[in-house]
Amino acid sequence: MAGAITVHTSEKASKRPRHITEPAPVQWLLIGIAILFLGFIVLLPLASVFVEAFKKGVGVYMDSITDPDALSALRLTLIVALIAVPVNTIFGIAAAWAISKFRFRGKNILITLIDLPFAVSPVISGMIYVLLFGAQGFLGPWLDERDIQIVFAVPGIVLATVFVTVPFVARELIPLMQAQGVQEEEAAVSLGAKGWQIFWKVTLPNIKWGLLYGVILCNARAMGEFGAVSVVSGHIRGETNTLPLHIEILYNEYQFSASFAVASLLVMLAVLTLIVKSIVEWKSSQQKPAFESE
Repeated sequence: MAGAITVHTSEKASKRPRHITEPAPVQWLLIGIAILFLGFIVLLPLASVFVEAFKKGVGVYMDSITDPDALSALRLTLIVALIAVPVNTIFGIAAAWAISKFRFRGKNILITLIDLPFAVSPVISGMIYVLLFGAQGFLGPWLDERDIQIVFAVPGIVLATVFVTVPFVARELIPLMQAQGVQEEEAAVSLGAKGWQIFWKVTLPNIKWGLLYGVILCNARAMGEFGAVSVVSGHIRGETNTLPLHIEILYNEYQFSASFAVASLLVMLAVLTLIVKSIVEWKSSQQKPAFESE
């Protein structure tokens, strides 16, 4: 009888997709629309970047990406990302842990503040730091007396980038940790585990793929940020220009081949980020719970 029930159930499960799946023509139509749309909106512009970058030959391309100003912009972009991403990773883990594991007043306010950079224009976020740390800002005179420069310098660029990338790690971890609950942590406490032991042995293994995904998204936004950085940087060549700002300057000076050559560096960094993202997604899909693999 049990065998008959099992066979009946499996046959029913195998037939179910036929009733909930769209007809083949509809599937191909939707797939075709998606491919055409993405090809026109995404792939065609990206391909045109490389076409324009190599339009005047490989020599011009290499001269453009090895120009001292371009190398300085690349170096600054990587430095800012190397600072902003770890800062937001630490904050994101702490915020997600507090929001998902504890009950406290003001939790909704904290969540709203984390989401705030999504709603505020990056240009406005840059202006906030100018109002705070600029020469005529609230803290400007105090900083000037101590010969500390934040706006139109690297610290301002880092602060603006940290602001616009705050939500990525936290927002990736909060729903994941809320779905996992606190049962495993409570079990670890009952067995005598301490705070850091619980984090390293229980919490971190459960969130590692979501954490990596959030870090990748945060890094991609940090390297490509333009609006906030443009306001606080001062556009000083060789000092405060990141790659997006350097591309804008070259384009405004009608150095189109050079601008597209430098833009290709950003495209390649983006492609590398997508490859890492795809690997993380594939790895996470392989980590199925025990009851699903049985």
